[in-house]
Amino acid sequence: MESKEFRKRIIPLGQKLFRYASGLLHDSQEAEDVVQDIFIKLWNMRDRIEEVKNLDAFTFRMTRNLCLDKIKARRIRFFGDPGEAGVPEPEVYERNPEEQTELKDTISKIHGIINNLPEQQKSIIHLRDVEEYSYEEISEMMGMEINAVRVTLSRARRTVREMLSKIHQPWKI
Repeated sequence: MESKEFRKRIIPLGQKLFRYASGLLHDSQEAEDVVQDIFIKLWNMRDRIEEVKNLDAFTFRMTRNLCLDKIKARRIRFFGDPGEAGVPEPEVYERNPEEQTELKDTISKIHGIINNLPEQQKSIIHLRDVEEYSYEEISEMMGMEINAVRVTLSRARRTVREMLSKIHQPWKI
């Protein structure tokens, strides 16, 4: 693979990989480092990239593995601000200030709940609901059966719903 083709096929993946790494690491600078490392690894193996069947799945798996290595190395989990994670906040259209504040607060709580999910659930919910990958693509990226991806996503969403319900209605048990 020549430099021109590399720039055409690989570099456009950078933003998706960055968002994914940011979601796992909760540190935009570290996420940038991860993406840079992935690009270097891909450049070094550019002669073998043609052997890869699904480049998206391959790069996401590389990114995930590198992020998990970094998390294990520092032995600390960060539960930062959703804005720091590089995840774009949904735009709020024509709402009064009270509704906008409430919506932003709810979004922040959802991000916090998702950040507290187990790594596998967090990764799958991010890939499906933020990056909008299909179950088949996620299955390949995560090295899981499609049904396992569906079950894991369902459990993650249920946990988010239940935790959000407890936050908004603390008097109910």
